[in-house]
Amino acid sequence: MSRGRLLIVGGGQSGLAAARTGRDSGWEPVVLEAGDEPVGSWPRYYDSLRLFSPRRYSAFPNHPFPGDPNGYPDRDEVADYLRSYAKWLDIEVRTNARVTEVAADGPGFTVELADGSHLVGDALIAASGSFANPYVPSIPGQEEFEGRVLHVADYRSPEEFSGQRVVVVGAGNSAVQVAHELAEHARTSLAVRDQVRFAPQVIAGRDLHWWLKLTRADLLPPSVLDKIITGTPVIDAGKYRAALQTAHPEELPMFAEYVPDGVVWPDSSRERVDSVVFASGYRPHLPYLRGLGVLDEAGAPRHDRGISTVLPGLAFLGLEFQRSFSSNTLRGVHRDAGYVVDALARQQRGVVVG
Repeated sequence: MSRGRLLIVGGGQSGLAAARTGRDSGWEPVVLEAGDEPVGSWPRYYDSLRLFSPRRYSAFPNHPFPGDPNGYPDRDEVADYLRSYAKWLDIEVRTNARVTEVAADGPGFTVELADGSHLVGDALIAASGSFANPYVPSIPGQEEFEGRVLHVADYRSPEEFSGQRVVVVGAGNSAVQVAHELAEHARTSLAVRDQVRFAPQVIAGRDLHWWLKLTRADLLPPSVLDKIITGTPVIDAGKYRAALQTAHPEELPMFAEYVPDGVVWPDSSRERVDSVVFASGYRPHLPYLRGLGVLDEAGAPRHDRGISTVLPGLAFLGLEFQRSFSSNTLRGVHRDAGYVVDALARQQRGVVVG
């Protein structure tokens, strides 16, 4: 017997994971994807992006990643993988179906779409990701800065920055990877608030993710991780650490403010800068839920491990550190999907989730 219709907002890795788990648990999943195909934001990432987890650890359950299982897939491979996974699932995916508003209709939900149509469901999972909501911190003087300021979400390749003075802001994997390739085309600095920390990609001949699986460290909750890890380390086989050690790119403390033609460094020195690229992360993109009172003042969901603490029948998937270090990754999202789908089923039976 069907548990009812499960509406899933977003057709990327999180939405497809929710659809798979929902279908296998007796729901009738309907994926609502704003774009042309169910690949999420992967085609819009920068050209050189490559995963830090091997194919064998980036695959969804029972659907192997094509290619060398010990190799690291690139951006386009991931998009192709998600396309094939959606076809393999054979579930209802509605593309060009942008959700504009969600209403709580008694025990269920009514979803309004940009084309004026609507859809009714018994439960809803918000899996729309965060790529559409890049975070750029407010820094004094930006209004007067005459150079270019962009987020890594809008960065594609280094050639257009050739000959420029570029500052990349951030200390994570994307920041280091982008700064490293920009340094081949432009005079580039990596501006950090603390320092770049590294984790070895290979330990004793085994990929880091082999050890994470063996020790189950990938499953540690955020409350435990915060006591063990400071910041998010850059996974590196050695080339990024070596590049920073030779100042190519150079690592500098975060600048204090902008001036019209550049930035002011902490020692009060000024430097002309052409472009600033922020690799400063993303925030959840959930504008369609604002009318339900389920978000806080900053627009983040009020939840416990992905289950709304405000509205029964509503869940979230793909949030950073939702339940573990790997929550918003290809290798970890299916575990979270199983948890939230099971929680929705228990709520449907009248069981208090907590």
